[in-house]
Amino acid sequence: MRSTLTSKGQITLPVEIRNKFQLNPGDEIEFFILESGKIECIPVTTSIKELKGFLPKPKKAVSLEDMDRAIRQRNKKV
Repeated sequence: MRSTLTSKGQITLPVEIRNKFQLNPGDEIEFFILESGKIECIPVTTSIKELKGFLPKPKKAVSLEDMDRAIRQRNKKV
């Protein structure tokens, strides 16, 4: 599939791509430049707000000290 860059620096995504990823006007796409020089683009389809409640609440609250301790232990392993 090909698309042409306009004088304003815009491209039109082919309909096959828009349909496959269910992209609509106003949707965002994130671009990454890979070490190989290729460009990877990923649709940003989920708002962070939509993730609320995705994970269950922990059974026990974790203190900041516990979090800091866990981070220190993890950094020692790396």
